[in-house]
Amino acid sequence: MIRNFDSSMLGVIGNTPLVELQRLTKNIEGSIYAKLEFFSPGLSKKDRVALQMIEDAESKGILKPGQTVVELTSGNMGTGLAIVCKLKGYKFVAVMSKGNSIERAKMMKAFRAEVVLVDQMPDSIKGQVSGKDLELVEVEAQRLTKEYNAFRADQFFNASTMDVGEDKIGPEIIEQMKETKVDIFVDFMGSGGSFIGVSKALKKKYPNVKCFGVEPDNASFYSSEEGSSGKHSIQGGGYNMQLNFVDKNQHVIDGFITVSDQEALNAAKLLASEECIFAGYSSGANLAAALKLLKGKFKGKNIVILTPDSGTKYLSTDLWSNV
Repeated sequence: MIRNFDSSMLGVIGNTPLVELQRLTKNIEGSIYAKLEFFSPGLSKKDRVALQMIEDAESKGILKPGQTVVELTSGNMGTGLAIVCKLKGYKFVAVMSKGNSIERAKMMKAFRAEVVLVDQMPDSIKGQVSGKDLELVEVEAQRLTKEYNAFRADQFFNASTMDVGEDKIGPEIIEQMKETKVDIFVDFMGSGGSFIGVSKALKKKYPNVKCFGVEPDNASFYSSEEGSSGKHSIQGGGYNMQLNFVDKNQHVIDGFITVSDQEALNAAKLLASEECIFAGYSSGANLAAALKLLKGKFKGKNIVILTPDSGTKYLSTDLWSNV
C-alpha cells in the first residue's frame, strides 16, 4: 500500500524496516534481524527520540513558543533535534565534542542549528570520545542553557528517551516479526534509553527473551569489575560511566557483552559487503555481539539488533578509510 503524502519530514520519522540478515547467517545456526533505524530524515534512531522529547515538552508546557533548545550530543541526537526544532520553529544549539566525526556537525548546520564544538581532554584521541570528554561537553551545555534560558533536552535523564523504545520501536519489532518469536535483543548503549525501552516492550510480549547491553571492551563499565581506559572508536556510546536508565532498570537486563573496535569495524563492513546495509560503528558492534551469541550457547536462536545510524556519518573515519 502506498502511503499518503506528509505535511513535513516529521511525518516520515519512525516505522523503519526490519530485515533478516540471511547472507551473514547462512553458515550459522540461528537468525539475526536488523531494525534499520537510519531510515529516517537525520539518518539515525535519535530522530524518534528528538520528536518525542519536543512533543512531550510542548504538551507539558515546559517548552515555550520561540524558546531555544540546547543539548549535548555526539551528533545523532543533535541532528534529530536540529530537524525537529527547525520544522517546529525553535532555535537549536548543539554542544558536541571535537572528537566526534565532522559529518555530524555539518548535518546539523545544514538544518540551521548552531553547533558549539568543545575541546577534548589533553590525553584524548580524536575520534575516541571518552566519558571525561563528555563531562567537558556537559559543562558547556549547562552554561549555554543558562545563557539562553533554554529548554535542555537532557537525553541521559529525559524519560522520553526510554519511552520511544517501549512505545514505538519495540511494538514495531513485535508487529514486524509476526509469528516468529524474538529470543534475544542486543543493543549498543549510548544513553541506554533505547536499549531499556525496547527490552521492556519485548519482555511484555516474550517473557523469556534475553536482553543484552553492548559495550566497547575498553569501556566495559557494566561488563567488568576491573577498570578500563575508556578509549575506543565506537562513536555514540561506551562512555565508561553510569547510565541512569540502565541503573534504574536492571530487572530487564540479562547481561552485557563487550566488543573490540576491530570487531565492530569488521562487522560494520560485513553489513555493507554482504547485506548492502551501509551503517555505522554501533551497528557493527551490535552485529558483532549477535554473532558471538549465535556462535556460543545461544546457537539456533532469533536475535534482533538495531542499526542505530548510517555509515555516511563516518566517511572521514577509520571505518571507511580503506574502501
